[in-house]
Amino acid sequence: MTNKTITLTDGLYEYLKSVSLREPPILQRLREETSHYPMANMQIAPEQGQFMALLIELMGATRALEVGVFTGYSALWTALALPPEGKLVACDIDESYTNVAQRYWEEAGVAEKIELRLAPAIETLNWLISVGEEHSYDFIFIDADKESYLAYYEGALRLLRPGGLIAVDNVLWSGRVADPAASEAETLALGQFNAVLHRDPRVGISLLPVADGLTLALKR
Repeated sequence: MTNKTITLTDGLYEYLKSVSLREPPILQRLREETSHYPMANMQIAPEQGQFMALLIELMGATRALEVGVFTGYSALWTALALPPEGKLVACDIDESYTNVAQRYWEEAGVAEKIELRLAPAIETLNWLISVGEEHSYDFIFIDADKESYLAYYEGALRLLRPGGLIAVDNVLWSGRVADPAASEAETLALGQFNAVLHRDPRVGISLLPVADGLTLALKR
Protein backbone atom coordinates (compact mmCIF):
# COMPACT_ATOMS: atom_id res chain seq x y z
CA MET A 1 0.00 0.00 0.00
CA THR A 2 1.12 3.55 -0.72
CA ASN A 3 -0.31 6.98 -0.09
CA LYS A 4 1.14 8.56 -3.21
CA THR A 5 1.15 7.77 -6.92
CA ILE A 6 3.23 4.73 -7.73
CA THR A 7 6.38 5.19 -9.80
CA LEU A 8 6.06 3.65 -13.25
CA THR A 9 9.09 1.57 -14.17
CA ASP A 10 9.47 0.61 -17.82
CA GLY A 11 8.20 -2.86 -17.04
CA LEU A 12 5.19 -1.61 -15.13
CA TYR A 13 4.37 0.85 -17.91
CA GLU A 14 4.40 -1.96 -20.46
CA TYR A 15 2.13 -3.99 -18.16
CA LEU A 16 -0.23 -1.02 -17.82
CA LYS A 17 -0.56 -0.78 -21.59
CA SER A 18 -0.98 -4.53 -21.97
CA VAL A 19 -4.04 -4.67 -19.69
CA SER A 20 -5.56 -1.25 -20.44
CA LEU A 21 -4.72 0.16 -23.86
CA ARG A 22 -7.24 -0.44 -26.64
CA GLU A 23 -5.60 1.69 -29.30
CA PRO A 24 -7.28 1.28 -32.71
CA PRO A 25 -4.83 0.20 -35.45
CA ILE A 26 -5.16 3.52 -37.32
CA LEU A 27 -4.12 5.43 -34.20
CA GLN A 28 -1.20 3.08 -33.70
CA ARG A 29 -0.08 3.67 -37.28
CA LEU A 30 -0.34 7.45 -36.85
CA ARG A 31 1.66 7.30 -33.63
CA GLU A 32 4.34 5.19 -35.31
CA GLU A 33 4.58 7.53 -38.30
CA THR A 34 4.80 10.53 -35.98
CA SER A 35 7.70 8.94 -34.09
CA HIS A 36 9.91 9.53 -37.14
CA TYR A 37 9.39 13.31 -37.18
CA PRO A 38 11.91 15.68 -35.53
CA MET A 39 9.31 16.98 -33.04
CA ALA A 40 7.95 13.54 -32.16
CA ASN A 41 8.19 14.35 -28.45
CA MET A 42 5.12 16.58 -28.90
CA GLN A 43 3.02 13.44 -29.39
CA ILE A 44 0.78 12.58 -26.43
CA ALA A 45 1.02 9.11 -24.92
CA PRO A 46 -1.51 6.52 -26.11
CA GLU A 47 -2.92 5.92 -22.62
CA GLN A 48 -3.50 9.67 -22.33
CA GLY A 49 -5.43 9.73 -25.60
CA GLN A 50 -7.55 6.80 -24.46
CA PHE A 51 -8.19 8.49 -21.10
CA MET A 52 -9.36 11.71 -22.74
CA ALA A 53 -11.59 9.74 -25.12
CA LEU A 54 -13.15 8.03 -22.10
CA LEU A 55 -13.80 11.42 -20.48
CA ILE A 56 -15.48 12.65 -23.67
CA GLU A 57 -17.74 9.59 -23.77
CA LEU A 58 -18.46 9.87 -20.05
CA MET A 59 -19.53 13.50 -20.46
CA GLY A 60 -21.64 12.83 -23.52
CA ALA A 61 -19.69 15.63 -25.21
CA THR A 62 -20.74 16.72 -28.68
CA ARG A 63 -18.65 19.89 -29.16
CA ALA A 64 -14.89 19.88 -28.61
CA LEU A 65 -11.99 22.20 -29.30
CA GLU A 66 -8.27 21.50 -29.48
CA VAL A 67 -5.44 24.03 -29.24
CA GLY A 68 -2.42 22.39 -30.86
CA VAL A 69 -2.91 19.64 -33.42
CA PHE A 70 0.55 18.51 -34.59
CA THR A 71 -0.04 15.29 -36.60
CA GLY A 72 -3.58 14.88 -35.31
CA TYR A 73 -3.26 11.97 -32.88
CA SER A 74 -5.17 13.53 -29.98
CA ALA A 75 -7.72 15.00 -32.39
CA LEU A 76 -8.33 11.56 -33.85
CA TRP A 77 -8.91 10.06 -30.39
CA THR A 78 -11.35 12.91 -29.73
CA ALA A 79 -13.20 12.62 -33.02
CA LEU A 80 -13.59 8.87 -32.67
CA ALA A 81 -15.05 9.35 -29.19
CA LEU A 82 -17.54 12.00 -30.29
CA PRO A 83 -20.99 10.87 -31.50
CA PRO A 84 -21.80 10.99 -35.25
CA GLU A 85 -23.16 14.53 -34.94
CA GLY A 86 -20.15 15.68 -32.87
CA LYS A 87 -17.82 18.47 -33.96
CA LEU A 88 -14.19 19.30 -33.14
CA VAL A 89 -12.56 22.64 -33.89
CA ALA A 90 -8.81 21.99 -34.23
CA CYS A 91 -6.38 24.92 -34.04
CA ASP A 92 -2.82 24.91 -35.38
CA ILE A 93 -0.44 26.96 -37.52
CA ASP A 94 1.72 24.27 -39.17
CA GLU A 95 0.27 23.00 -42.43
CA SER A 96 3.05 20.45 -42.96
CA TYR A 97 2.08 18.51 -39.83
CA THR A 98 -1.67 19.01 -40.15
CA ASN A 99 -1.51 17.58 -43.68
CA VAL A 100 -0.50 14.32 -42.02
CA ALA A 101 -3.39 14.70 -39.58
CA GLN A 102 -5.93 15.23 -42.35
CA ARG A 103 -4.76 12.14 -44.18
CA TYR A 104 -5.50 9.98 -41.13
CA TRP A 105 -8.76 11.75 -40.31
CA GLU A 106 -9.97 10.98 -43.83
CA GLU A 107 -8.93 7.35 -43.57
CA ALA A 108 -10.66 6.99 -40.20
CA GLY A 109 -13.88 8.46 -41.59
CA VAL A 110 -14.01 11.38 -39.13
CA ALA A 111 -12.84 14.26 -41.33
CA GLU A 112 -16.35 15.71 -41.51
CA LYS A 113 -16.40 16.00 -37.72
CA ILE A 114 -13.23 18.14 -37.65
CA GLU A 115 -12.92 21.80 -38.60
CA LEU A 116 -9.21 22.60 -38.93
CA ARG A 117 -8.39 26.27 -38.50
CA LEU A 118 -4.85 27.22 -39.57
CA ALA A 119 -4.20 30.46 -37.70
CA PRO A 120 -2.70 31.51 -34.36
CA ALA A 121 -4.92 29.78 -31.83
CA ILE A 122 -5.63 32.91 -29.81
CA GLU A 123 -7.04 34.51 -32.97
CA THR A 124 -9.32 31.52 -33.49
CA LEU A 125 -10.46 31.56 -29.86
CA ASN A 126 -11.22 35.27 -30.05
CA TRP A 127 -13.06 34.81 -33.34
CA LEU A 128 -15.21 32.02 -31.89
CA ILE A 129 -16.08 34.29 -28.97
CA SER A 130 -16.91 37.16 -31.35
CA VAL A 131 -19.36 35.03 -33.35
CA GLY A 132 -21.31 34.04 -30.25
CA GLU A 133 -19.85 30.67 -29.32
CA GLU A 134 -19.26 31.42 -25.64
CA HIS A 135 -20.47 28.73 -23.23
CA SER A 136 -21.04 26.22 -26.04
CA TYR A 137 -18.16 23.73 -25.90
CA ASP A 138 -18.13 20.59 -23.77
CA PHE A 139 -14.45 19.62 -23.89
CA ILE A 140 -11.30 21.62 -24.70
CA PHE A 141 -7.75 20.25 -24.91
CA ILE A 142 -4.78 22.63 -24.68
CA ASP A 143 -1.42 21.35 -25.92
CA ALA A 144 0.49 24.10 -27.71
CA ASP A 145 3.16 26.74 -26.98
CA LYS A 146 3.56 26.84 -23.22
CA GLU A 147 4.12 30.57 -22.86
CA SER A 148 0.59 31.17 -24.20
CA TYR A 149 -1.14 28.69 -21.89
CA LEU A 150 -2.75 31.34 -19.69
CA ALA A 151 -4.15 33.18 -22.72
CA TYR A 152 -5.46 29.92 -24.20
CA TYR A 153 -6.99 28.98 -20.86
CA GLU A 154 -8.83 32.28 -20.51
CA GLY A 155 -10.21 32.00 -24.02
CA ALA A 156 -11.15 28.37 -23.49
CA LEU A 157 -12.92 29.16 -20.24
CA ARG A 158 -15.14 31.68 -22.04
CA LEU A 159 -16.00 29.15 -24.74
CA LEU A 160 -16.65 26.29 -22.31
CA ARG A 161 -20.15 25.65 -20.98
CA PRO A 162 -20.70 25.37 -17.21
CA GLY A 163 -19.91 21.77 -16.33
CA GLY A 164 -17.56 21.50 -19.30
CA LEU A 165 -13.98 20.27 -19.02
CA ILE A 166 -10.61 21.70 -20.03
CA ALA A 167 -7.65 19.29 -20.25
CA VAL A 168 -4.16 20.82 -20.28
CA ASP A 169 -1.08 18.85 -21.30
CA ASN A 170 2.58 18.94 -20.15
CA VAL A 171 1.90 20.57 -16.79
CA LEU A 172 4.66 18.57 -15.08
CA TRP A 173 7.16 19.27 -17.89
CA SER A 174 9.38 16.27 -17.19
CA GLY A 175 9.62 17.43 -13.57
CA ARG A 176 11.27 20.76 -14.39
CA VAL A 177 8.38 22.78 -12.95
CA ALA A 178 9.43 21.52 -9.49
CA ASP A 179 13.04 22.71 -9.90
CA PRO A 180 13.49 26.07 -8.10
CA ALA A 181 16.61 26.71 -10.17
CA ALA A 182 14.79 26.36 -13.51
CA SER A 183 15.02 29.50 -15.64
CA GLU A 184 13.72 28.47 -19.07
CA ALA A 185 10.81 30.59 -20.28
CA GLU A 186 8.57 27.60 -20.97
CA THR A 187 9.22 26.09 -17.55
CA LEU A 188 8.50 29.37 -15.79
CA ALA A 189 5.34 29.87 -17.83
CA LEU A 190 4.07 26.42 -16.88
CA GLY A 191 4.88 27.04 -13.22
CA GLN A 192 2.91 30.27 -13.33
CA PHE A 193 0.04 28.55 -15.13
CA ASN A 194 -0.13 25.79 -12.52
CA ALA A 195 -0.13 28.33 -9.69
CA VAL A 196 -2.89 30.40 -11.30
CA LEU A 197 -5.14 27.37 -11.80
CA HIS A 198 -4.55 26.23 -8.24
CA ARG A 199 -6.18 29.40 -6.94
CA ASP A 200 -8.82 29.90 -9.63
CA PRO A 201 -12.29 29.59 -8.01
CA ARG A 202 -13.99 29.42 -11.42
CA VAL A 203 -12.93 25.79 -11.83
CA GLY A 204 -12.52 22.57 -9.94
CA ILE A 205 -9.14 21.05 -10.75
CA SER A 206 -7.10 17.88 -10.59
CA LEU A 207 -3.52 17.61 -11.82
CA LEU A 208 -2.90 13.98 -12.76
CA PRO A 209 0.53 12.36 -13.20
CA VAL A 210 -0.54 10.95 -16.57
CA ALA A 211 2.23 11.03 -19.20
CA ASP A 212 3.86 14.50 -18.81
CA GLY A 213 1.16 15.75 -16.45
CA LEU A 214 -2.47 16.45 -17.32
CA THR A 215 -4.58 19.03 -15.52
CA LEU A 216 -8.36 18.71 -15.67
CA ALA A 217 -10.35 21.89 -14.97
CA LEU A 218 -14.13 21.64 -14.56
CA LYS A 219 -15.96 24.93 -15.16
CA ARG A 220 -18.22 25.83 -12.23
